[in-house]
Amino acid sequence: MQKGVIRRLTKGRGFGFIEVNKEQNLFFHRDDVEGVPFDLLREGQSMGFEVGLGPKGLRATKVKVIEPDERKSEA
Repeated sequence: MQKGVIRRLTKGRGFGFIEVNKEQNLFFHRDDVEGVPFDLLREGQSMGFEVGLGPKGLRATKVKVIEPDERKSEA
């Protein structure tokens, strides 16, 4: 699973872009988000995802929120 950060959300249209590195952003659709409602996502949030091929090129699939490990922050 790759990791990135939500760069931009267009909630009214149900899609967004995940920044993988400074040069690449991957499209994702609300149907690709797993484990949390699309409307609860926010820009700057860390995400894990797979890369798949969509009709217009590479896209993020199986998109999941990466929760910080609270045990590490307590140590």
